[in-house]
Amino acid sequence: MHRNIRLLSWFNFFTDFVFFAPVAIIYFAQVTGSYALGMSVFSVAYVSSAVFEVPTGVISDMVGRKKTMVLGAIASVLCVILYAMAQTYWALILGSVFQGISRAFYSGNNDALLHDTLKESGKENEYHDYLGKASGMFQIALAVATGIGGIMASVSFPLVMWASVIPQIIALVIALQITEPTIYTEKVTNVFFHLRASLSQFRKNYKLQLLTASSILRFGIGESTFFLRSVFISSLWPLWAIGISYSLSHVGGALGFHFSGRIINRFSHLKVLNFEILFNRIVNLIALIFPTILSPALMTTSSLTYGAGSVAINSLLQKEFTQAQRATMSSIASLGGSILFGIFSVLLGFVADRFDARAAMIMAHILLLLPLIFYRMIFTHDKKGGTGK
Repeated sequence: MHRNIRLLSWFNFFTDFVFFAPVAIIYFAQVTGSYALGMSVFSVAYVSSAVFEVPTGVISDMVGRKKTMVLGAIASVLCVILYAMAQTYWALILGSVFQGISRAFYSGNNDALLHDTLKESGKENEYHDYLGKASGMFQIALAVATGIGGIMASVSFPLVMWASVIPQIIALVIALQITEPTIYTEKVTNVFFHLRASLSQFRKNYKLQLLTASSILRFGIGESTFFLRSVFISSLWPLWAIGISYSLSHVGGALGFHFSGRIINRFSHLKVLNFEILFNRIVNLIALIFPTILSPALMTTSSLTYGAGSVAINSLLQKEFTQAQRATMSSIASLGGSILFGIFSVLLGFVADRFDARAAMIMAHILLLLPLIFYRMIFTHDKKGGTGK
């Protein structure tokens, strides 16, 4: 168990150890000549992820967690190589398709791998604590890589892109070392029956519907806004300093993920989610409405609550998933977020082209208050003793 969790943590680290993360939209806009087209690269990645979400979830339940992780790692290596080689819009699009495929292989599978590993050892109830610490490695990787990446980008964009290939190869090697959990899960013999059984859980589980809706909004709008943030920061700070802003943000995220288990145990999942929404919106809207040289630094503080919020929503979803369809149901939940990202990111790019990135981000952060409605409905449902039906 401990070996698997340790390997998963390092896998998470190298998967997100990408130097181009803080300047990706600037690089894509340079290649394509437009923020809208640059954002469309992200959009295609998430739309392709949406297309492959459910099939890869079914594959995970059919062939196992380890093989699915390996396939995702191979796709990630191809993605970054294509980004590094790209000199045209269509080369970027091809790379983004592989990025989407990689995300789809990871999204339901890796959480299911952690959950199955813990369940096998009787520690299923500690899932949110282990998830927080394992997910914190994403943020630590980004904190280091983005700080270096911003400086590298001021020297050469090709250097940034090609240097990002190496960590993806290391992640592939780590995936090959994972041990498949031996806990019994009924093998999938009929794909359509398996998918129908997974979808039926969403139809009859009211709480799962609310959790999925809030997760979709949180991810689709939030991720789109995060990718555009570097454009706003570049209007206030030099290019080399953009990575520092993102690095500080990811340090805060790492702390949030690491202590998420204790925070959730102390306050409850819903209280954490509500506080995250309110704190993040207040901080970001102040930074955007009153832009100063301090705004990028102020925006980084919102990352402190992001990790706990991410673990809280994931943990609540896992409690509603069935064991036999766990990866497939997780992929279905991720499907909606990827579709919304694909649509909203392009819309955000058009608003940035028509007005500026600041106006687009203000609009997005106002919309990010919407999950509060679903959290309130979940609270009311639980208070009445809802059973999920």
